[in-house]
Amino acid sequence: MQTNFNALQLGDPTIARADEILRRCVHCGLCTATCPTYVLTGDERDSPRGRIYLMKQMFEGRDVTNTTVHHIDRCLSCLGCMTTCPSGVDYMHLVDLARVRIEQRGHRSTKQRLTRWFLSRVLPNPNRFKTMLALGWFAKPFRNVFAKMGMRRTAAALALVPSNALKLKILKPKSAYNPKAPMPKRVAIMLGCVQEVLAPQINHAAIRLLRRHGVDVMVVKDEGCCGALSHHLGREEEARAHARHNIDAWTAVMRERLLDGIIVTAGGCGTMLKDYGNLLSRDRGYAERAEYVSGLARDVTEFLDEIGLNPPVMWTGLKIAYHSACSLQHGQKLDELPRALLEQAGYTLTDIPEGHLCCGSAGIYNLLEPDLSGQLRDRKLKNIDSIKPDVIVTGNIGCMAQLKQGTDVPFVHTVELLDWATGGPCPPVLTKMRDAAHPIEALVEMAKATAKERALAD
Repeated sequence: MQTNFNALQLGDPTIARADEILRRCVHCGLCTATCPTYVLTGDERDSPRGRIYLMKQMFEGRDVTNTTVHHIDRCLSCLGCMTTCPSGVDYMHLVDLARVRIEQRGHRSTKQRLTRWFLSRVLPNPNRFKTMLALGWFAKPFRNVFAKMGMRRTAAALALVPSNALKLKILKPKSAYNPKAPMPKRVAIMLGCVQEVLAPQINHAAIRLLRRHGVDVMVVKDEGCCGALSHHLGREEEARAHARHNIDAWTAVMRERLLDGIIVTAGGCGTMLKDYGNLLSRDRGYAERAEYVSGLARDVTEFLDEIGLNPPVMWTGLKIAYHSACSLQHGQKLDELPRALLEQAGYTLTDIPEGHLCCGSAGIYNLLEPDLSGQLRDRKLKNIDSIKPDVIVTGNIGCMAQLKQGTDVPFVHTVELLDWATGGPCPPVLTKMRDAAHPIEALVEMAKATAKERALAD
């Protein structure tokens, strides 16, 4: 793509980076076929290629128009276009640069600014998020009233509030050590913010699984939000502050002993952590440490593959639909690895049609763009229903929260099934199944007995 930046503009590191990325685009249009918003709307401006043109015009010095803001906001950052692009266009960082520019120079309404500020303050804080879920539970019966009043975003947010919102508890796990292992690997596990409230059992399962494999697991008390939410809102300084805070927390732990990895169980957080080096590349006080932390970041399935998964101690016969989160299959290029581990653990996987398309969660996209998000959710659920699975499995809490509201099929995290197969407890949601073809009660008792035997052996 031809660009028209002058020497003065190219002296700005942001413009120079944007120019480098823009010039790689050859207008081939292969990205359009894998872009969820283009698939839905057919509007070129809702495709990666169309958005690249809009971003080019914006960076070249033209005004930040409402049209540009509208179509950039509708991008999910699913990164499916990067998987497809034959020219290696770094769309992820280009759209991040554009969001920062829009946030700095765009003309959002007061309502939009307040909404985005509110989300950046509530969701990264587990206690605030838990309080808002409790308030949302009381308001949820009136969501149709909000929708009729034109408050679509409020109605969409209330639809996501879980039915057990008043019973949710923040159960922080403790660090786990295996004193019998002579030279165990040592990792820190990132608890996350939203996941810590909605599904704390995921991190508990990960700690059990890692400890069973002879790994010391550190829970770092001072860590916080990874910064992804602020980053995708274009609030770059907030995102950098989150990153610096976490780097300081992990550095303090590593003064005692170096870590072999920083384990992440939420795909979106993992993609963000692996990009800390880029985010703080011009920060003299943190650039080197940020790059080091990025190199330590591992999705839990990556780390398990590196150390070798224990053989399964039980077989369930459950038919699994594996939903590959965009943050894993496109952001981290981890599509086949989680599937391989699940099959190695004894599960039978069935591919979901159009598995490359986003489910519509995309961080807080389902709160800011509820119409497109709802269409993508319904499309994904229709594809899942077509294969009639017993269980739906994914590696990202956002996808779980998004899709749960439209199906009765149990949802579990990948690490919960790997934990169960290798001697851990049955995931709580599966104990409620009463399918005669799959006597879950017997399998639960088998898993409990195996876990007791292993505990006695240890």
